[in-house]
This record gives sequence, structure tokens and C-alpha cells, in this order.
Amino acid sequence: MTLVRWRPARELMSIHEAMDHMFGDFFGTNPDRGDRVLDTVWNPYVDIAETDNEIIVSAELPGVGKDDVKISIQDDTLVLRGEKRQEKDEKKENYHRVERSYGAFQRTIGLPVSADSGKIKAKFKDGVLKINLPKKEEAKLKEIPISVE
Repeated sequence: MTLVRWRPARELMSIHEAMDHMFGDFFGTNPDRGDRVLDTVWNPYVDIAETDNEIIVSAELPGVGKDDVKISIQDDTLVLRGEKRQEKDEKKENYHRVERSYGAFQRTIGLPVSADSGKIKAKFKDGVLKINLPKKEEAKLKEIPISVE
């Protein structure tokens, strides 16, 4: 008899994804603030943070090369697309389990403010793509001084 380790976190994540798809299909949108995850083979997970001057997007892309990722931005939408290629090995192996995902991906992320597309920087290190999107001047918070009379 083969023992298989039970990982409840993995099962909860798949339940979470199923609920997201169910509610997204029911309401016609994805429930996470206007972001759209396309139904592809796999979708990278992202973290989105905001400072006073920029928006920072970090995407997990394990096993994906820098040349296999394309970034584009239009209006207030960031698009990550690319492909995770399956490793080719000439020797024949009998797999007992294949859980890693391969294939094309596309992730469309709605940004809360307009970014200055001429100043965007992207770095790829240790399987994590970090994109710094500086805010346009008109999108930055401006304090207006109050004069006393």
C-alpha cells in the first residue's frame, strides 16, 4: 500500500480557485477587484502593492525564462503573457505523477491608477518577475495647503 501525504492547504487552494471561477461565471466578472484571470493551462500568482509614487507587481514564474515572458500595458491594464516550456528528456521515464503545469499563460491585471509607461522597469530574479510602474503625475496624491485669514 502506498502512503500519500495529505496537504490540506493544496486542497483549500483548489476549492478557493473553484469558488472564484463559479462566482466569476455567475456575476460575469472575476471577484477580485476587476482583475481577469483567463482560462489557460496555468496562471502565475501575483502580488500588487502601491506606494505614493508607484505600483509594484510581483509575479511568480517558476521555470519560465526571461525571454519567454512579454509585458504590455494599455490604459490602466497590465498584461503578462508567456509560456512555460516542458523540459525534454531523451531517456524514457515512467512517471507516477505529473503535477507541474506547462503551456501558455496570460494574466490581465487592472491597475488602480494610470502608470507612466515610459518609466516602467521590470526585473527577473529567482523565478520572480518584479515590475515597477511609476504613477503619472496627475495620479499622485497632492496636498493642498490651507491658508488662514
